[in-house]
Amino acid sequence: MAITHFDSKSFDEAIASGTTLVDFWATWCGPCRMQAPILDAFDAEMGDVVKVGKVDVDEQPDIAARFNIFSIPTLIAFKDGTEIARTVGVTDMDGLKKLTQA
Repeated sequence: MAITHFDSKSFDEAIASGTTLVDFWATWCGPCRMQAPILDAFDAEMGDVVKVGKVDVDEQPDIAARFNIFSIPTLIAFKDGTEIARTVGVTDMDGLKKLTQA
């Protein structure tokens, strides 16, 4: 699978069914750059089971505000459109797996 960049038009539809992991990030964020290869590896391993997407908080402030994103990276797992878990800060592969199985 491929990591999708969500915007206001695609976000709700993307998280509506199944399990989706969303990374709230920004291009200037150092820890976000550290999270990126971990997220890529997670997508490579789990992408057939879990959709993986990103929301740039600078480009999509409405989505960031809706989910009270104050620190990045914040990763939120959704199941059928409902938030089931979240974590703030760089999260390793095991942490991402646990997050999406909450």
